[in-house]
Amino acid sequence: MRARLPFAVAELFMFVLKQGWAALFGGLLLIAMLATDRIWNDGWPIARYDALLIYALVLQGLFLVFRLESWAEARVILLFHITGTAMEIFKVNAGSWAYPGDGLFKLWGVPLFSGFMYASVGSFMARVIRLFDMRFAPYPPFAATVALAVAIYVNFFAHHYLPDIRIALFAATVLLYARTRIWFHIGLNRYWMPLPLAAFLSSGFLWFAENIGTMTRIWLYTGQSAGEMVSFAKMGSWYLLLYVSFVTVTLVLRDALSPEPYTPPLTESLAKQGPRSEA
Repeated sequence: MRARLPFAVAELFMFVLKQGWAALFGGLLLIAMLATDRIWNDGWPIARYDALLIYALVLQGLFLVFRLESWAEARVILLFHITGTAMEIFKVNAGSWAYPGDGLFKLWGVPLFSGFMYASVGSFMARVIRLFDMRFAPYPPFAATVALAVAIYVNFFAHHYLPDIRIALFAATVLLYARTRIWFHIGLNRYWMPLPLAAFLSSGFLWFAENIGTMTRIWLYTGQSAGEMVSFAKMGSWYLLLYVSFVTVTLVLRDALSPEPYTPPLTESLAKQGPRSEA
């Protein structure tokens, strides 16, 4: 591919491929949602939500067996599952959205499968950091990032009873991470992107995935019908939730964080010049 395509096109293609490989768990969940929506019969002896739960458990087991995730990453992903399920139970009972199907493994109207949708975000983050050999620099004080993540998570609950402070939280993410660059590898070359921009772009992909979830009737927002597009405002919710997810992953990937600005080693700079000079 590098021999046949222009340098910039080959780099972009490799970037997309590595992103897709990092999102493997979430992609396989989306495929299962689409497939079961087409073939499932309500008269079958197992409910669709329960079948998806079994599928997700098997998938998680295979990721560990084939070392697509480490046990340390799996423990953090389990935390995603717990915190995500807790928020789902609250939001469903607050009337924000609902899971219309039946299922044996449901808690207060929430299928246990739903936790794996949050876990897939954690899986992606852990894998993408490893696959791209990412470095985050200069990274703000870790305690401040944890405090912001907690404030964002609490606001998802508290805004039902107190004023919604998400505008202030949006501003806080930009102020806290404004100088932070995500350094990443594509082949021998290292590039960087502002962290808030990466969060915004990622929220767009999650909004797209959320439309697949509602289109396949896994869940529906209050007043929404199957096939109706999810509001663009939900991108803001995902943007904020991504910071909670990111800080959770950094609990076990602290080596990727640097309080000082990052300068690529000279060997990387020379390697980056190599393909261009040969071309």
